[in-house]
Amino acid sequence: MIKKGKKKADIKRLPMEVRAEVALKEAVADAVAKHKRMGHPIAVWRDGRAVWIPPEEIVVPEVE
Repeated sequence: MIKKGKKKADIKRLPMEVRAEVALKEAVADAVAKHKRMGHPIAVWRDGRAVWIPPEEIVVPEVE
C-alpha cells in the first residue's frame, strides 16, 4: 500500500503497468464515491447479469 504523503515520490519508481492499474483503481473509487454521495445507484456484474446497487448499499473500495 502506498501512503498518501509518499505517494507521488514512490509511484514514479513503479513500472508503468502498475502505475496504470493504480490510476484505474483510484478513478473507479472516485466514481463510486461520487455516485454514493449524489444518491445514484451503480450497476455491477454479478452471477452473469447486471444488477443495480442502491446508493445506501454502495461500498467505496480502498485504493492500495
